[in-house]
Amino acid sequence: MGRHTRIHETETIVSFQTLSTQCFTCGHTARVAYHTRRRVTTLQGQFCLSLAVRRCHQESCPRYHHPYRPEEEGRWALPYGEYGLDVIALVGMLRYRHHHSLAELHQALRDRGISIGERTVLNLLARYEELVSIHLADQERLHSILSQQKYVILALDGLRPDVGHEVLWVLRDCVSGEILLACPLLSECEADLAALITRVKAALPVPIRGVISDGQHSIRKAVASALPEVPHQLCHFHYLREAAKPVYEADRHAKKELKKQVRGVRPIERAVEKRTDEEAAIIRGYCSAVRSALTDDGHPPLAAPGLKLHERLTLVAASLERVAKKGAYQLNLSTSIIS
Repeated sequence: MGRHTRIHETETIVSFQTLSTQCFTCGHTARVAYHTRRRVTTLQGQFCLSLAVRRCHQESCPRYHHPYRPEEEGRWALPYGEYGLDVIALVGMLRYRHHHSLAELHQALRDRGISIGERTVLNLLARYEELVSIHLADQERLHSILSQQKYVILALDGLRPDVGHEVLWVLRDCVSGEILLACPLLSECEADLAALITRVKAALPVPIRGVISDGQHSIRKAVASALPEVPHQLCHFHYLREAAKPVYEADRHAKKELKKQVRGVRPIERAVEKRTDEEAAIIRGYCSAVRSALTDDGHPPLAAPGLKLHERLTLVAASLERVAKKGAYQLNLSTSIIS
């Protein structure tokens, strides 16, 4: 419910009228019954919406005395909401794209000059999730997108937020990237998963030509039951991860042995800690490069951490050798940092 507050001097007053002066049901004139004001906070500032509300006065009309509000109001905010749709979109983007916590979301809005409490930020995040759910569940939109392609490649997987809670199962089309169904389940049995697949299959305007999953046994059985003639393939990521396990273990061992050969970074940093000359700055730069290489884990299996560490340390060693050959500075770091 909106607060009953006085209009601030810095607020911008915007007036809106309805697009039509007639009742959409009976066609008679809908006269202006009253004017109302609504306060909305957006990323551009605070606004006061002045709305002319009309009503149909034909007693025989099904919409007799029903308020007809200006259509432009829906572009600014949700019904009874005090914050604009742009604020809700920003909260959702920061939460799900940049993974901000509740405190970080609150501070980000405060930094933009929006006066808001943490509890209200949590409510706005819930509104964002509801809007996304409505958008994804729009069957007309999905049908228009899927009808333009000849088939669907179905991908399904479950997301377990916490142990003991419901598992969110998501079924997605790999061709268009659209989510076809998202449904929480208490169990992961074959019958429940097969029911979800059958539900999606019945709603699709095009056939399912393939299924991709992580190879879970209950999923395999459910796919074989609901889509007996459709090929089922292991997810590329899971397939690559399983295939790369021996390589990953060998790479992890190589990285461990490689890190043992890198010694003496911290003592060298302490030795030049109080120096401000150019040579000390170069030494600190090399030490920082070695330390950064040690803390970079890479992204296995496509970017092996051990190979990446070897490559970066090799570049540092080559740079030290070039500096030593030039004789610009007496840096004997190649033997103390990298053996």
